Amino acid sequence: MTPTPEQGARAWLGAALGVLATWAALLALSGLIVGTRWLVVAGAAVLVVGATTALTRALTRRWWVPTAAGAAVAVVGLVLRYGAPPGRPQFLPDLDALRRAWATAQQGVAVVNDSFVPMPDVRPGEMLVVVGAVAVLLLVDAAVLALRVPALAGAPLLALWVPAVVLGFPAGAAAVFWTATAYLALLAYGAAPLHVHVGRARRAVVAAVTAAALAGLTVVAGPPLMDAPGWASVSLPTFGSGAVGPLELSDDLDLRDSLGQRSGQVVLTYRVVDPTAGPDAAADDPGADDDAAAAPVPEDADDDATGPPVPEEAGDDAAAAPAVDARLVGPLRAFTLATFDGRLWERTDSDRLTDWDPALLLSSDPALRGVPPSPEAGTLAQVDVSVGALRERRLPLSTFARTLTVEGAWGYDQQRDEVVGERATREGLTYAMQVQVPSLSAADLRGAEVGVPEDAELYTAVPATQHRDDIAALAAELTADAQGPYEQALALQTWLRSIANFTYDTRVPPARSSDAVWDFLEDRRGYCVQFATAMAIMARTLDIPSRVGVGFLPGERNRDGEYVVTGRLAHAWPELYFDGQGWVRFEPTPASQTGPPPVWADPFAATTATDQVPEDDLDAVEPGAAPSAAPTAQPSTPPSAADDASTPWVPVAVGTAVGTVLLLGAGALVLVARRRRASAASPEHAWTLLRRELARADLRWSDSDSPRAAVRRVRTTLEERTGVPLAGAPLAALEHLATAVEQARYAPSPAPVRPGELDAWRLAVRAGVDEAVASSTARRREQVTAR
Repeated sequence: MTPTPEQGARAWLGAALGVLATWAALLALSGLIVGTRWLVVAGAAVLVVGATTALTRALTRRWWVPTAAGAAVAVVGLVLRYGAPPGRPQFLPDLDALRRAWATAQQGVAVVNDSFVPMPDVRPGEMLVVVGAVAVLLLVDAAVLALRVPALAGAPLLALWVPAVVLGFPAGAAAVFWTATAYLALLAYGAAPLHVHVGRARRAVVAAVTAAALAGLTVVAGPPLMDAPGWASVSLPTFGSGAVGPLELSDDLDLRDSLGQRSGQVVLTYRVVDPTAGPDAAADDPGADDDAAAAPVPEDADDDATGPPVPEEAGDDAAAAPAVDARLVGPLRAFTLATFDGRLWERTDSDRLTDWDPALLLSSDPALRGVPPSPEAGTLAQVDVSVGALRERRLPLSTFARTLTVEGAWGYDQQRDEVVGERATREGLTYAMQVQVPSLSAADLRGAEVGVPEDAELYTAVPATQHRDDIAALAAELTADAQGPYEQALALQTWLRSIANFTYDTRVPPARSSDAVWDFLEDRRGYCVQFATAMAIMARTLDIPSRVGVGFLPGERNRDGEYVVTGRLAHAWPELYFDGQGWVRFEPTPASQTGPPPVWADPFAATTATDQVPEDDLDAVEPGAAPSAAPTAQPSTPPSAADDASTPWVPVAVGTAVGTVLLLGAGALVLVARRRRASAASPEHAWTLLRRELARADLRWSDSDSPRAAVRRVRTTLEERTGVPLAGAPLAALEHLATAVEQARYAPSPAPVRPGELDAWRLAVRAGVDEAVASSTARRREQVTAR
C-alpha cells in the first residue's frame, strides 16, 4: 500500500529541508567547476522546483502529483533558459526551443568529456548541473514527503558527491558538514509519527543538536583519526588529481562545440639560438632577448606570428639581423585541415610519405623544398625541441621552411608540409630544426596572384549548404573595394577581427541552421575555430585556396632560457595560398583577444608593437575522447553572467524571483484557507484535526491514550462539563473515526476510507460537541436569570 503523503505545515517544513539538503549537496561540486554562477543558477532552480512541489502538495492528496508537477516545471524552465534564441529571452516553450535545449545538453556532455578539472563554468555544463540538482531534489522530496522514508534521501544526495570523490577533487569540510547536517535533519524530521505531539519540540531540538554535533565531530576528528596508526593502511586508487593522460590535438574540429577546459600540462620545451653566431653566442649575452621574452604577457594576447620583428628605429642593420628567438620562429604547426562539410573539419592521413635529407629544407613552397638553408635567403634559427605530455603522430614544426632531424620512423607529406610518424610522440623524444625565416612583408603579397597548390580543388571546395550563396555574397560585399587576392584576404581579416563586429566567446550558441559558418556570421560570437573557418570558407568563395592550421604558439621563456609550451598555447588559424609565396598565415580572431596579426597581414604594421608574446588556447583532448573544437585562449577574466551568449539573465532572474514570491504567497494563502476549511487526507489527519478542534472546547486526551481510550475520555469529560452525554450520530461518528485510525496505525491492510467520510465524521462530532456545549450554556443562563 502506498504510504499517505505528508500534508499541511509539516509538508512545507519537509519541502524546505529537502531544498536545504540539495543546496548543501551541491557544494560537493565546488572543487570540480570554476566560478560560482553555476551554483547560483542551480540553487535558484532547486528553490523554484521545491516551491512548486510544496504548493502542489498543498492542493492535492495524490502522492505522485507534486513530483510530476515539479518535473514539469523543471523541464519548462530548462527549455526556456537553455533553448532561448541567442540574444533574446523566450517566455513560451516550442519545438525549436526544445531542440536548442537538447543541443545545449549535448554540448554539455562534450564539455564534461573534454574538460580537465576544474571544468569551466559554461552554459552547457551549467545545464547539466541544473538538471542533476533538480533531479536530486525531486528524489529527495519524493522519499521524504511522498514515500515518507527519509533514509532513502541519502542516495540521491550521495550521487552529487560521486564525481568529486571519484575524480579526487572533494569539496572542503564545510560541504561535508552541511550535507551531513541536512541529511540528519531529514532523518530527525521523519523519526516521530504524525500523531505523537507530547515532547515533539524537545525531540526536534535534541535531534538537531545531535545532528550538528555528529557532523562537526566528523569534520574535526576525521583527519586526525585517518593519520593515526592502523587507519588508512590501504590506499584507494585516485582519479583526476591532475591532468588525465597526455594530450592529443583534435583533428576533427566541430564548429558547434563550445570551448572546453585546456590543459596546463607541458607538451613541448625548446631552445632557440642563432646558428650563425657561434656556440657561445647565447652564453656571451644571456640577456639578449630576456627583456622581450620575459616581458609581461597579456593573458588576452594570442598570435605572435609576427615574423621577423623589425622596429623602424633600429635601422638597416637591425632589419638585416632581427633577434633570433621564439617570436621569430613563430608557432609550431602540427597539421592542417582542408576538408569541411559545413560543420566539421575532417582529415585523412596521406599514404604518400617520403624520406628527406636532414640537411635540406622541408617547405610547402616547391622553390624552397630540397635546398640547403642559407642566411642570404632569410634569418636562420636553430630550434631544439623536447616532447613532454604530447601524444601526436604529427610533429609540431615551424610554418617556415626548415630542416629536420629526428629519430624514429617518420615520413614527409609534401602536399600538407607535415611530418607523420608510424607511432605517436612519446615523452622525452627530441628533434632539431634549422628554420629559415623569410622577410615576408605586405608589399611582397600585394603584388602576388592566387597560387595553384597541388590538389587545388581540395582547397577551394565550398560545402553545398543552404547558406552557401549568402556567405559568398557577404564575402563579395566585404571585398568589393579590394584590389587583388591579398587585399581581399586583408579585408576579410580586418572585418572579422573588429570588436565592433564580433565578440570573442568560448560558448557557441545553439544551431539556427544546418550551416555552422552562417550561424557564426549571424550570431557574431565564437573563438578561434569559428574565426579561422569563416575566413577560410569566405576566401574560397573568392577562389583563394585556403586551409586551417592547427598547432602551438610560442612558449613562455623560463629562467633556463627554454621556451615552455603548455596545452593552453594551442591555436587554429587560416592559411591562404599565394603564387610564389606558398601558404601564408593570417589571424582573423579579434584583436581584443589575440594581439597583433602577423606583420605581413597587419595594416598597421608600422605602428604595431612587435615585442608582444601571444597566448592562445586550443582544445586539447585525451586520446579517444569525444571530438572537440580547437579553440583559442579564453578571456583573461571568466565570462560573467552579463556576457551570456544566449539569454539576458537579468529579466530571467527578475521573472524567476517574482514567480517564486507569487508561488510562496499563493502557498501561504492556501495554508490559511485550509486552516479555515481543513479537509482530511487520511484517518490520522482527520484525527489530528479533530483533536485540535476539540481542544478549543477544552476536550483533550494524552498521546498515551489509544483511539478507543480517547473516545471514552471525550465522552466522560463532555458529560462532566456539560451534563449532556455524547450520543447518537456524533458518538457513532467518533467511534467510526477512532476505528479507522486504529486500522491505519496497526492493521496490515486497513480498509480504505474515503476522505469525504472522514470529514463527515469529524464534522458530526464537532456538531455534537457544539450542541452539548450550547445546551449547557443555555441552561446556565436560565439559572442565572431565574436567580
